[in-house]
Amino acid sequence: MVDLAFALQGRELPRAHRAALAAALQRVLPWLVEGSGMAVHRLNIAAGGGPMALLSGRTRLTLRLPRARLGDAEALSGATLQVAGHSLRVGASQQRELLPFGTLYAHFVAADECNAAADELAFLDQVAHETAALGVRARAICGRHQAQEDGALGGYGLMLDGLDREAARRVLEHGIGAHRLWGCGVFVPHRSASAVGQPD
Repeated sequence: MVDLAFALQGRELPRAHRAALAAALQRVLPWLVEGSGMAVHRLNIAAGGGPMALLSGRTRLTLRLPRARLGDAEALSGATLQVAGHSLRVGASQQRELLPFGTLYAHFVAADECNAAADELAFLDQVAHETAALGVRARAICGRHQAQEDGALGGYGLMLDGLDREAARRVLEHGIGAHRLWGCGVFVPHRSASAVGQPD
């Protein structure tokens, strides 16, 4: 697996854009399917509380793909995506290798149960079950509960610490939780403990 980051031009998007972005990508790349191991990183949008978020010139559209699909994914370059009524122009791409660091972080991992009464212990049990299935041992540090997609999706920021190189590679390639094409459960090298639990 490898990350492919595309330059992106656009003015703004609704904060609840994850499902719409996945659908727009699948119209151009119909082989990009949930459950395949492929993923879409969350878009880096401006913080704030309103329903709309501004995009900066540094925002990148990043896909995590099997290396064999890199050529196919180039169909995105030059495409204009329609996302919830807003146009996003996709530019040139840059390949980025995955970095299997000992500490990884996901901004948002979807919980199995999405409800207002967040259950952190149940979520950590879910994480323990999934990491065990991957053959991964790590210390899981949970951030605060978050709601995405206008409250339809609940989950937490999650840091996994104490990973060996092979375990980190598995986490990067498989992720944790559902909705990988919505930017959920996609891990990156961890930079600061203060990031855990911060909202998108």
